Amino acid sequence: MAPSAEPKSFLQHRIVRPRALPVPSRSVKSRVWLTMFAFATVYAMIATRLVMLGLAETGEASAYISAQDSIAAARPDLVDRNGEILATDIKTASLYAEPRKIIDVDEAIEGLSSVFPDLRNPTVRKRLASDAGFIWLKRELTPGQRQKIHDLGIPGIGFLEENRRFYPGGPTASHVTGIVNVDNEGIAGMELAVDRAWLRDLQAAGFASEEALEPVKLSIDLRAQHVVRDEVRQAMERYKAIAGVGIVLDIKTGEVIAMSSLPDFDPNDRSDALDKDKLNRATAGVYEMGSVFKGFTVAMALDSGKVTVEDSFDATRPIRAGGRTINDFHGKNRILSVPEIFIYSSNIGTVKMMLAAGIEEQQSFLKRVGLTSKLDTELPEIATPLLPKRWRELEAMTISFGHGISVTPMQTAVAAAALLNGGRLIPPTFFPRDQATAEALAEQVVTKRTSAVMRYLFRLNVLSGSGRRAEVPGYLVGGKTGTAEKIENGRYVSNKRRNSFLSAFPMDEPRYVVLVVLDEPKPEREGIGATAGLNAAPTAGAIIRRIAPMLGVLPKFGEGGDTISISY
Repeated sequence: MAPSAEPKSFLQHRIVRPRALPVPSRSVKSRVWLTMFAFATVYAMIATRLVMLGLAETGEASAYISAQDSIAAARPDLVDRNGEILATDIKTASLYAEPRKIIDVDEAIEGLSSVFPDLRNPTVRKRLASDAGFIWLKRELTPGQRQKIHDLGIPGIGFLEENRRFYPGGPTASHVTGIVNVDNEGIAGMELAVDRAWLRDLQAAGFASEEALEPVKLSIDLRAQHVVRDEVRQAMERYKAIAGVGIVLDIKTGEVIAMSSLPDFDPNDRSDALDKDKLNRATAGVYEMGSVFKGFTVAMALDSGKVTVEDSFDATRPIRAGGRTINDFHGKNRILSVPEIFIYSSNIGTVKMMLAAGIEEQQSFLKRVGLTSKLDTELPEIATPLLPKRWRELEAMTISFGHGISVTPMQTAVAAAALLNGGRLIPPTFFPRDQATAEALAEQVVTKRTSAVMRYLFRLNVLSGSGRRAEVPGYLVGGKTGTAEKIENGRYVSNKRRNSFLSAFPMDEPRYVVLVVLDEPKPEREGIGATAGLNAAPTAGAIIRRIAPMLGVLPKFGEGGDTISISY
């Protein structure tokens, strides 16, 4: 019997396979790939545009950041020895444009030129129509100018705040402070000196923040500076001079207390400083100083040991040398003592004193007191002396009374300080310096006895010689006049002179040298001359009268108060 069939479970039922899907045709596949490529292309274009926008924004940002980096950096205040501000930073706005954001260039130019007419030009239009990310339009706007531009509401036009240098005293100390450029970088005077000394390096290292910059103190006394400038200005007006110089130097420390050169300029207006007639004549100009050089010749002769203050020299006849005649302006036509040679300013006597000492001694002495080399000080504007190409007997003769050698007025003052302070040459400085530091820098160039004799002679010349109009009661003023004919076309011109008065006070214990130089002064009134004793000397006296109390120098009155003795 055939076995009976077992019932089938649901697992044993036949599995029915699904029917295969139809294979897509080639045309369908093409449409799929085309769609995918289209999407990929769109995404690629979007990505590229995003990258370009990002790069553009980065470029604009870089241009803006670069502009921020280039704006005027902070500078330290310059202050005088008493803390009075000579130069400081103030905030100002500068105008810039982002050409890519300007919608209508013509409209932008129309609006900008309504405030700044000079912006209406093809160059500006071309720049505004460019694809640049950032351009400067105007630096250092006034508040009023900024507000007018702001009110125009021109797209793509903006402002950056930066530092601008401000000089509260205007031209009062312009040749000392100097000036900065539009980026607030020093380009002259002590502004440039500070940059060279340390400020540039500090800014390059990123440490020159406004909060970190301590004021820089100068040796200048603003009160004395004002007096010197004021008196030189008045003298130029009174004597119709074309230029003038005034210097006050501390004899014991070498500090420049005041220095003025006129015509000067307002450092708040940089363009004013470009006038060639406004150069710093005190340190950047060299001149024949005339008879003030006789003080150096007398000191040289005395210091050589070959001449004493008791000696006399024959000044009865002119000296003939090298085809030239050396005569005296107001000759006494007799034998003169050394003090008489000095107070009568005898060319003949001075030449004979120089010859007694010798040409080599003259060269050596002028070198020792710093009159044959460039002055060493912080101020950048320093001229080099002009020396004769050949230093023969004739040249030595004329140099003895201040012709044939050209030096700066500051050099003259520094050398004079060495003659009067005990014989020590101290480098001048425009920074405060104490006496101990000065003594460490000082070089003994003449003996103390020679210095004592020179103090006596300087005082004698104000009491009895050409410097009488410089006298200031109580202050024992001493000095030497100098009247030098100017050179035009290689020849001396008798009607054009440069007058000077080299003085110091008080002569019993000198504290300050005062030098005044007037260029081409005219007679104060008809019938009188125009020598240094008539104009430069009284100008120096006026300066001393006003600054002495400011500088703490007490007057001396009473018996013996007008004379000094030779002591050392």
